[in-house]
Amino acid sequence: MAAPKRVPVPSAKPPVKPAVKAPARPANARAAAKKPESPAVPKPAPRRRIDRSSTLRVLIAGASGMIGTELVRQLESAGHTVQTLVRREPMQPSEFTWAPDAKILDFRLLDDVDAVINLSGASLNRLPWTGGWKKEILRSRIKATSALVEAMGMASSPPPVFLSGSAVGFYGNRPGETLTESSSKGTGFLADVVEEWEATARLVPASTRTVLLRTGVVLGTGGALGPLKALTKLGVSGPLGGGAQHWPWVSLHDEAAAIVHLLTSSVAGPVNITGPTPAVENEIGRALAEQLHRPYAIPAPRFALELALGDAGRELLLADQLVTPAVLLADGFSFRHTTSTEAITAAVESWS
Repeated sequence: MAAPKRVPVPSAKPPVKPAVKAPARPANARAAAKKPESPAVPKPAPRRRIDRSSTLRVLIAGASGMIGTELVRQLESAGHTVQTLVRREPMQPSEFTWAPDAKILDFRLLDDVDAVINLSGASLNRLPWTGGWKKEILRSRIKATSALVEAMGMASSPPPVFLSGSAVGFYGNRPGETLTESSSKGTGFLADVVEEWEATARLVPASTRTVLLRTGVVLGTGGALGPLKALTKLGVSGPLGGGAQHWPWVSLHDEAAAIVHLLTSSVAGPVNITGPTPAVENEIGRALAEQLHRPYAIPAPRFALELALGDAGRELLLADQLVTPAVLLADGFSFRHTTSTEAITAAVESWS
């Protein structure tokens, strides 16, 4: 039902009071005057503590994607309660409708959750990136993150943890460098998107620990492996632009497991979620071809990829990014898949 329109009501003017002459100011008035009190500064809500022995209530935006599906599975397997935000009518009690474009989200949902995980955003793997799709990539991330941040600010007891999606695209093309969380921002479309995305996530209440999930190339059931899988099955795969560029890979299992780990960690700020052993595109492509029993011999020249895919080709396929998970390793996270070959093997097994 549409909300009734408000009809403005003109306010009545107060009666004019007769002028009253102020009494004479005594000579010692300056000394007698009280110093005005400073307005009270509201203190941030105390941070609710959670630990690894806790059973958590977690609210996830973007749970229907590849990463979100695996994350929900791991959280529920560990005994945690998962609630999800959906953009349709709820089909089960754990689902709640939201409309981030209109900033429609019941902030009272956030009073009872221990953590909010934001995985919302238009796919980067829809190629090529048209001008309209590039706008959607940015808009979808900012709108969703902003809606969550504003709702947390309105909650009477803001969630103690906010894990917000991000990407290693922040670093841009950096050949010859080893990139950690302290590395500077690079150049390019994705670097600019991630900078604004992370800045929006940082606007949460001061009592909330915020982690920025700088995710690499996730090797799983879909995502970046989708197009490569199709080409490889057709027997037309090979080095992309030479294949010597580092791809910051991570297995789907470890991507979700790292997010679960960070829920109860004390880490805040950017965290690279990438595999512990660097790999170049040739290693990943060849491992996929071997798993699918197909040749790996037809190269795709750099100029052809740039011509066909533009920024998407340059920033997703050709960028050289040797990104290390320095914070995760220092925090004691243990990877199940330590090499890209192990991750590819696990991904192919999940397809059958």
